[in-house]
Amino acid sequence: MEIATFSVSSATIIKDSLSRTSLLSTKNRKPLLPLSLCLTLKASKSTLTVASMSYDKQLAAAKNAASLAARLCQKVQKVLLQADVQSKSDKSPVTVADYGSQAVVSVVLQKELGFASFSLVAEEDSGDLRKKEGKETLRRIIELVNETLASDGTYDNAPLFEEDVLAAIDSGRSEGGPSGQHWVLDPIDGTKGFLRGDQYAIALGLLDEGKVVLGVLACPNLPLASLASHNPQDDQEKVGCLFYAQVGSGTYMQSLDGSTPIKVHVTDLDNPEEASFFESFEAAHSLHDLSSLIAKKLGVRAPPVRIDSQAKYGALSRGDGAIYLRFPHKGYREKIWDHAAGYLVVAEAGGVVSDAAGNPLDFSKGRYLDLHEGIIVTNQKLMPALLKAVKDSLNEKASSL
Repeated sequence: MEIATFSVSSATIIKDSLSRTSLLSTKNRKPLLPLSLCLTLKASKSTLTVASMSYDKQLAAAKNAASLAARLCQKVQKVLLQADVQSKSDKSPVTVADYGSQAVVSVVLQKELGFASFSLVAEEDSGDLRKKEGKETLRRIIELVNETLASDGTYDNAPLFEEDVLAAIDSGRSEGGPSGQHWVLDPIDGTKGFLRGDQYAIALGLLDEGKVVLGVLACPNLPLASLASHNPQDDQEKVGCLFYAQVGSGTYMQSLDGSTPIKVHVTDLDNPEEASFFESFEAAHSLHDLSSLIAKKLGVRAPPVRIDSQAKYGALSRGDGAIYLRFPHKGYREKIWDHAAGYLVVAEAGGVVSDAAGNPLDFSKGRYLDLHEGIIVTNQKLMPALLKAVKDSLNEKASSL
């Protein structure tokens, strides 16, 4: 915002904004700025603070946490056993990698950033693991978590025991909200893709005063090259991407094994007929028929690219495609961990993420997103045409019922 740009030119104002003190005068101090501007700055205090703060320390910890969790997940996927798959009460598949990933991220963040006021909004809890039938799965999780942390060499060698790991998993029970800082984690976004050996992501974001201020996507099976040129038969093609973004700093990509980061940007395509679009691999996750209708109204000629997880956000942030459409079935409520990290990765790469009516996503309401119909993602140039096609398609679909 313009005010934030203006204010960062003054060291005094930065100091005051970061300490969340008022820029207005006290009895013994004259205003640093004209009163009208001071009042404007006070009204925008939380936005100013977020815009001018640095989250470098948190970002470094998040990158390390997501990368280590990806290492654990890669190991599990290579030797996936039927015993590693459970069924939660909602019947969705859950693996030891889900729990292990969440435990690793929780432990790493708390070790690197401290335990005080740590808040994590995450998908899993330890309820099933505490039951008798979950004991063998828990044993495997503890083993994997300790092996993964030891492999990094950064942390002490003291092993984590059963209650340590269960507590780390249960740290994800936070409700989030509009105040303070909250980490948001999907330990494996795209569990079905993970089980098939396809795309999945470890998605980690940070909320500050209800705004997403950093996002990290670890995508172990996503090629470093564009999906448009991807050859699945090429055994030499390098896979494993880490996308990361900090508010106001752009989006970067590097390999999971630590190559030099490169800054990425969404495509600048302005002709919808030339656009390609992403959607969920699973028909149960998004209305493919509605996406097809929208694509038809836009004149899109290319078939949809269907992949699992927030890897779609990462691929779109580097220009692999131009549009991402997600329209869940009626009654489904989107969770913030399914979009927080990907949202910022795309937004900082120059993209636009909104609900189907063009409203910005609001991550400050707790564990769920309240949306109009669905989520649409594209660049600035294509968004007006996409919004019109979405509106027309929704109206047409409603009138046919």
